[in-house]
Amino acid sequence: MANVIVIGAQWGDEGKGKITDLLSRSADVVVRYQGGVNAGHTIVVKGQTFKLHLIPSGILYPETKCIIGSGTVIDPQVLIGELDQIESLNISTNNLLISETAHVTMPYHRLIDQASEERRGVHKIGTTGRGIGPTYADKSERTGIRMLDLLDPQGLREQLEWTINYKNVILEKLYNLPPIDASVVIEEYLGYTERLRPYVVDTSLEIYQAIKQRRNILFEGAQGTLLDLDHGTYPFVTSSNPVAGGACVGTGLGPTAIDRVIGVAKAYTTRVGEGPFPTELSGEIGEQLCSIGAEFGTTTGRKRRCGWFDAVIGRYAVRINGMDCLAITKLDVLDGLEEIKVCVAYEIDGERSEHFPTNARKFARCRPIYKTLPGWQQSTSHCRSLSDLPSQALDYLKFLAELVEVPIAIVSLGASRDQTIIVEDPIHGPKRGLLQADGSPVSLKTA
Repeated sequence: MANVIVIGAQWGDEGKGKITDLLSRSADVVVRYQGGVNAGHTIVVKGQTFKLHLIPSGILYPETKCIIGSGTVIDPQVLIGELDQIESLNISTNNLLISETAHVTMPYHRLIDQASEERRGVHKIGTTGRGIGPTYADKSERTGIRMLDLLDPQGLREQLEWTINYKNVILEKLYNLPPIDASVVIEEYLGYTERLRPYVVDTSLEIYQAIKQRRNILFEGAQGTLLDLDHGTYPFVTSSNPVAGGACVGTGLGPTAIDRVIGVAKAYTTRVGEGPFPTELSGEIGEQLCSIGAEFGTTTGRKRRCGWFDAVIGRYAVRINGMDCLAITKLDVLDGLEEIKVCVAYEIDGERSEHFPTNARKFARCRPIYKTLPGWQQSTSHCRSLSDLPSQALDYLKFLAELVEVPIAIVSLGASRDQTIIVEDPIHGPKRGLLQADGSPVSLKTA
């Protein structure tokens, strides 16, 4: 039995959906523990593309139980749309469970999110406008609507009548927007009740029982470490905790139940939205990475900013998450480059630093210190083992493992399930990490 957390080791969009999908083969339960419809996972199976925002990636495996934990915020309209999409493809959703204490995104959350972002002007933080931040704000303010409230029509009416009256004051007085008709919202959300009722349970109890039965449980986060509310590049962050610790809070699980933490990082770095990005590329190579890597957001379609791999934030992600292995994705995107740079440290106000600064203003002044490696200039998309890789590609992976100080367990070379090198199975396999082509272990110490 192994309980494994999969987290993003950069700013999100690292390819967690594919890695979660791969690991779900060995999992009995897959749990989504935070975030909302501002996140998106794209999975390609036999040429068919699935774009999921709330439902865990494990839904594509019929025997896998999928859970949306209490740390998530749920837009019922989007969730039902995903259920319809999945069921139209003859994939069962009978194994899906939704936490009764997960909070619900309402129409006023979206309106406030969009109006607030617009009012920020040049100080905008780059939200998706999907109402996630205001939903979490209501959760903290203790005025939120939870999934269990949808199952109580009379209670929901009473709660929403008061809440919408309160929100209308904000919409009218602060943002100069027309008020919301409470009766329309109430009827809309009551309409979601019967469709979602069969899925809503005490998911913390379900997870606890699965642990007692010694099931393999996979916890998947949304976004990435550098977007964490407490440990990311604040204020350019999300409104929840994507880090590994968030899995315990967002599911009602004790930390002693976690066995492993696997981080997912691209072979380069991307960021969507606003905020500092030391290794960002503004020229031809950045455009090349964006084009070849199809770097457009699953949720919004926004173009992602692209840059070289940043080992400073990589080491930070290892430390913050207690990460013990890494999955590297999109290695194939680098195939055509003559040389590849890796940020090994920062220069901050004239001084070298190998540590991530938590001060956003200081982080904005960071200048990358690069190590340049030779490219391999040949396709890797067909590689299925380490011995298939060009020697320069293998050297690049070993260099990344050395810099971030954890072994690499998985290498992804394309969007499809089969375009993957699994060095070790993080659920069942021994903890060995990236191997040399001859099968001997790679030393993580600098030669």
